[in-house]
Amino acid sequence: MKSLKDQFILNNGVGIPCIGFGTWQTHAGRVAVVSVLEALETGYRHIDTAAAYDNEESIGEAISKSGINRKNIFVTSKLWNSNRGYDTTLRAFDESLRKLGLDYLDLYLIHWPATKDDWRNQNNDTWRAFEKLYNEKRIRSIGVSNFKPHHLKPLMEKAEIMPAVNQIEFHPGLMQTETVEFCKKNNILIEAWSPLGSGRILNNPDLIKIAEKYNKSVAQLCIKWCLQNNVLPLPKSITIERIHENAKVFDFIISSQDMDRINMMPHIGSSGLDPDKINF
Repeated sequence: MKSLKDQFILNNGVGIPCIGFGTWQTHAGRVAVVSVLEALETGYRHIDTAAAYDNEESIGEAISKSGINRKNIFVTSKLWNSNRGYDTTLRAFDESLRKLGLDYLDLYLIHWPATKDDWRNQNNDTWRAFEKLYNEKRIRSIGVSNFKPHHLKPLMEKAEIMPAVNQIEFHPGLMQTETVEFCKKNNILIEAWSPLGSGRILNNPDLIKIAEKYNKSVAQLCIKWCLQNNVLPLPKSITIERIHENAKVFDFIISSQDMDRINMMPHIGSSGLDPDKINF
């Protein structure tokens, strides 16, 4: 990867820009509009949002104001938990499109797996709606988020279309190796939400020392580390300087020795959100 516009290729042949601009915890209104506009002006062409972020209208406003051709911006949104199921998924998708002011999505994800009661059928019914929207060409690619292998396997057994993406928490100190290996074996691209540990790992002395070797920030190191692990990072910032900084990761390569050091870091910086234990 040599620039923000370089792409991973999904299992259905769709290209996805190699770094996404995350908008989790970005407040709707001026903050979201300005930060997304700045990201687009910086060169990002991949914007990640979700119904639960409550900022889809602001994301859509920024995309419209950018003047960039819609086909050149990869837009992701996600289905919230309360809307799982066939008919409710279709309605929720329409609402996300309305808020974004778009007539299609590039990627739509099940935000969290159902894990209680009749969870297999809930996930499968939701996925059938995703497949319908995909076959109608209203979504260019479909996937999941926060799914572990034991959530993915029952879904994949019934699916006609395989998930193209699994977006999970992934950063130094939290590699989720079992999930990553399962997805790579099944040609499912891993996206990293919170690749900077939501800021929790930026003051880690080991990471600071490694980053200094490359004259880079810890944030830049973490983003590059994701890419070199063939994982697509979704860094988030509302600070102009950091939006720019997070894009400048294509002029250095982390050595294999330093990659190993980072890969072997102990568990740190986790949000603590486990899909099998969440109550939302």
